[in-house]
Amino acid sequence: MTEAEAGMWRAYRDGGEHDLSSGDPTVDDPHGGHPWGPERTVRARIVCWLLLDGPPPLAGRVAALKLTGAHISGTLDLAGGAVEPYVELSGCRFENEVLLPEARFRTVRLANCSVPRLEAARVHTEGDLHLPRCRFHNGVRLTDAHIGTDLLLNEAVVYRDRGGRSIAADGLTVGQDLQAELLESHGELSLRGATVGVSLSLRGARLVNPYTRLALNAPQLTVERTLYLTPAGIGGIQLSGRTPARGTPVQRFECRGGIRLDDGRFGDAVDMERARFVLTDDQELSLRRVQVPELRFLGEGPQRGKVVLSGARVVNLVDRAAAWPGPGRLHMGGFGYENLVPQGPFPLAERLAWVSAATAEYNPEPYERLAAVLRAGGEEEDAREVLLAKQRHRRETLPPAAKLWGFAQDVTVAYGYRPARAAVWMAVLWAAGSLAFAYAGKPTPSGNAGDPPWDPVLFALDLLLPVIDLGQVGFWQLRGGWQWLSATLVLTGWILATTVAAGATRLLRKA
Repeated sequence: MTEAEAGMWRAYRDGGEHDLSSGDPTVDDPHGGHPWGPERTVRARIVCWLLLDGPPPLAGRVAALKLTGAHISGTLDLAGGAVEPYVELSGCRFENEVLLPEARFRTVRLANCSVPRLEAARVHTEGDLHLPRCRFHNGVRLTDAHIGTDLLLNEAVVYRDRGGRSIAADGLTVGQDLQAELLESHGELSLRGATVGVSLSLRGARLVNPYTRLALNAPQLTVERTLYLTPAGIGGIQLSGRTPARGTPVQRFECRGGIRLDDGRFGDAVDMERARFVLTDDQELSLRRVQVPELRFLGEGPQRGKVVLSGARVVNLVDRAAAWPGPGRLHMGGFGYENLVPQGPFPLAERLAWVSAATAEYNPEPYERLAAVLRAGGEEEDAREVLLAKQRHRRETLPPAAKLWGFAQDVTVAYGYRPARAAVWMAVLWAAGSLAFAYAGKPTPSGNAGDPPWDPVLFALDLLLPVIDLGQVGFWQLRGGWQWLSATLVLTGWILATTVAAGATRLLRKA
C-alpha cells in the first residue's frame, strides 16, 4: 500500500477520519482544476477491499471509513456487496464512475465530491444516503433503490447521461425525507412511481432540460406529507427543510422544461409558493388526476405552455390570480375542488376569466363546480353570476335564431338568475299596457249581464298575470292590433312570472 492507503487503513480500524487535504481551499476544491498528486491518491480497489473484507476494529472502537480530500483512482465497484461499516467520503475526486447496484449499506455519505457517474440501481441502505454538494458529470441512477431513512441531494449539481436523464430514480423508495434543496439538474429528473415516506423538498432547485419535453417526470409519485416547490434560503447557515426567515436571501424554485405529476398522491399539500415555470408552447405543467388535500398554486404564471388539472381532486385550492395562464392554456376538465382560498385580490370577474380560460370550447362543468363551491361558502349572489356567465358562454355556440332568443332572455330576465329584473319588466309592461288601453278607449263589451266597469289598469294586469283571474279579460272584446297587444302581454306575462317563480324557489330552497 501507499502511505495514503496505509493511513486510510489505520484510520478505518480506529473509526477516525483520514484527511488528505492540503489546507488550501482553492487547491482542495474537488471540482477545481488543480491536480492532486500521488500523496493524496488511493486506489478504488483498496477502498473496496477495506469495505468488503477489512480488518477488525481496534478494541473499544467501531470501524468506519471517513476519508477526506482523496483522489480515488480506478473504478469503485461495490456492486452486489454487503458493506457493514459507516461510509463517509468528503471533498473527494473520483477518477471513474461509482458502481453500487444491488449493494447493501447501513449509511453512506458522499459530501462535496466530484463523481463522473453514480450507478446505484436497487441499492439498499438501512439508514441515510447523503449526496450533498456533489457534482455528477454523467448522471445518477437510483432506479428501484431503497433508502431506509433520508435521501439528501442538497446543492448537488447533476448533468445528464447519454439517455438525457440527470437523475433516474423510477421506483425509488425513501423511508423519510427526500431533500433536494438548491439542486441543479441539467436533464430529466425522473421519479416515476417513487414513494417518499414524509416530504419531498425541491426548495430553491433549478431544473433545466432544453433537450426534451420534461424537466421533472414524476407520474404516480406518492408523498405521504408535502411536495415543496418553494424558495430556499441561500448564504449563511440555513436549516434544511425550513421556511427561510424574513430578510433571508432566497432562491426560488425554477423549472425550465415540462413537469409531469400525473396520478400523484400527496398526503398534505403540493406547495408552489413563488415557483417559476418557463415552458415552451408544447410543454405542460401537468397535474392530471392528482389527489391532494391542499394545492398551493401561488407561483409565477407561465407565459407559454399549458397548465393541466384535468381529473385532479383537491380539497383546498389556494391560489392567486397572477399564477394562472391565459386563455387556451389552462385545462380543468373534471377538476374537483371543495374550497377556494385566494391569496390577495381575486374578484369574481377575474375568477370568471379563470374559468373561461379553461373552456375555450363550451363546457358547463367548470362553471357548475365554481358555482357549487361559492354557494357552499354562502356566496349565493356570486354563484348566480357564475351560472349566468355559463349561459352566456353557451349562447356563443348556438345557431343564430337560438342565439337571438338567448340574447333576449339575457337582456330581459338574465336567464332567470336575476328575478328582480323580471319583476321590473312586469311593472314596466303593466304601466305601458295600462296607458295603451287607456288611450284606445273602452272596448266592446261581451254582452253578458253584469259586465264590470272598464278599467284599463286592471285589464292590463289581468293579461299579464297567469292563472290569477281579476275578472276583466273575459268581459271585453278587442279587435285589430289590440288583440296582438293583449296576446303579447299574456305570453310575456307567462315568461316573466315563471322566471320570478323560479328565482323565488331558489331563494326558498337556500333558506
